[in-house]
Amino acid sequence: MPKIKTHRGAAKRFSKTGSGKVKRNHAFTSHILEKKSPKRKRNLRKSAVMFKGDAKRIVRLIPYK
Repeated sequence: MPKIKTHRGAAKRFSKTGSGKVKRNHAFTSHILEKKSPKRKRNLRKSAVMFKGDAKRIVRLIPYK
């Protein structure tokens, strides 16, 4: 079997945890921040774990990460 190329766009956005789950960052953090509350902005800084169905697609894009 030939090697699979890593999808570089996905590699910059997602990473795997030790147990194989897929981590992602939140959207809505780059601009138009005045109307968002400090609590909301603080929670958007934290990473999140992807749902199983979505993670299945992402794992195919980042096979060696």
